[in-house]
Amino acid sequence: MISTHILDTSLGLPAAGVPVTLQRRDGQTWKDVATGKTDGDGRHLFASALTAGHYQLIFEVEDYLKAKNSESFYTKIPVAFKIENTQRKYHVPLLLNPFGYATYRGS
Repeated sequence: MISTHILDTSLGLPAAGVPVTLQRRDGQTWKDVATGKTDGDGRHLFASALTAGHYQLIFEVEDYLKAKNSESFYTKIPVAFKIENTQRKYHVPLLLNPFGYATYRGS
């Protein structure tokens, strides 16, 4: 299971309604596994069964930032990572602001 959480650090609030796509690498290409949007608390859970491999989350942030009347430097943010242990939960948060972002492996 993979989950994510987006916090808008410029506002100190969760980023609700942000489209997020989970992709898995297949050879040299990325294939969509699942898509969704963050909820009112800025969270989304991908309940898809996992296999070991390389994954990425694509955060479509441009419309969210524009809706907050913020200049939008970023349009989308890809976060690539690998999964080796398919028995554990993976939480990949995004700390977002109009001119920067950070991510980490959460619990």
